[in-house]
Amino acid sequence: MTVKLILRSATASAALMLGLVQAQAADMPAPVAVPVTGPCKTAITFPAYAGVIKQNPDPSCFTTGIGDIYVGGAITGYAYNYSDRISSFYTPFVPGQRDDRVARVDFSNVQAFIQKADGPFQFYIQTGLYSIPALGFPTFSAIDQTGLLFSPLPVVFGKWVINDEWSIQGGRMPTNIGTELAFTFQNLNISRGLLFNQENIINQGVQINYASGPLAASFAVTDGFYSGELNWVTGAITYKLDDYNTIGVNGGTNFSHYDSLNQSARFYYATPLPQQNSSIISANYTYANGPWIVTPYIQYTSVDRVASIGQIGGETFGGAILASYAFTDNFALAGRFEYITQSGSPTLLNRTNILGYGPGSAAYSFTVTPTFTWGRYFIRGEYSHVELTDFQRGDLALGGTNVGFGFGPAGNRASQDRYMVETGFTF
Repeated sequence: MTVKLILRSATASAALMLGLVQAQAADMPAPVAVPVTGPCKTAITFPAYAGVIKQNPDPSCFTTGIGDIYVGGAITGYAYNYSDRISSFYTPFVPGQRDDRVARVDFSNVQAFIQKADGPFQFYIQTGLYSIPALGFPTFSAIDQTGLLFSPLPVVFGKWVINDEWSIQGGRMPTNIGTELAFTFQNLNISRGLLFNQENIINQGVQINYASGPLAASFAVTDGFYSGELNWVTGAITYKLDDYNTIGVNGGTNFSHYDSLNQSARFYYATPLPQQNSSIISANYTYANGPWIVTPYIQYTSVDRVASIGQIGGETFGGAILASYAFTDNFALAGRFEYITQSGSPTLLNRTNILGYGPGSAAYSFTVTPTFTWGRYFIRGEYSHVELTDFQRGDLALGGTNVGFGFGPAGNRASQDRYMVETGFTF
């Protein structure tokens, strides 16, 4: 039986046995509902927070004819500098290519959250500008990223609560897949990691949710990497062993192949062709107790061979550990280490370039993020390092056309260092 068939079978079985639960990231434990201390009393779980920055315990609330409406948001900005870009972004290779600058001061979030969180019918709306920086990947302005990714309305869905255990929702929703969440303020680190680049972020589709005691599960039919075509299924299961320990498994696969050549140019960024025609599975464990948050996880992807679009196929395997320790109520230190490799050979080019660094390549990274918080305000710095191995190196001396898959103008540099500062507040 192929990996893809195994993933499909596992996803379908999970749906039949357990149903589903709404989750912004399946690898993290289910978001803890924050009790509201103001005039409105419904516990808020959206957007999910998985780091040192916490959900607002007292969001603004307005009582209306359809129920209590909660309003919140995030206004944050950041500055960064990194050593080298990916080689193809030194000279734009297509008209209108966005500007991947090695240094920038910009907004990372100017977003508002509007939600109804009680009663049979509920909804959630997230709107505004955002930037989603990721290691080893181009970084565009917030305006460009918002336009290239999910528009100024990245999340909007309605939800029907059937009973205390079951619900169904539909619209534009956070994925069931992955450990790190989409937006900077939701995470331990400012930048997303290397494994994050293989995961989808926002899906459009329909999702069924189930939650009972320590068990939470979800199943969705979506458009995968925001393709606009409903050709993916995803599922997620988390189980809380006790107050401090949680395990989880999630995965997804396409059930029909996708050709981005049939779509407009804006889909090339949000919907990478290899990942859209792939399958993915991940398993994790999370320990959260007192000052400690520790989450190790592993991830496997299989990219389909699709002859009609010239896709050779291939596989990736990676692992990561994220951790944070709060020294005081106002200061915490977070870190991340990860490693990912893909099948193939850097000399034969006999597999699809899934990671972006060429067939047979591998990469590891480490990130350190100290964070200071005072109420709803935070400021944090970050240093990260990405190191490539077994990638095809370029040599511009050979006629000026032999550009490799690494960093730098010739694609022959094996590492990238990033320095970042982010500050702002959530409300």
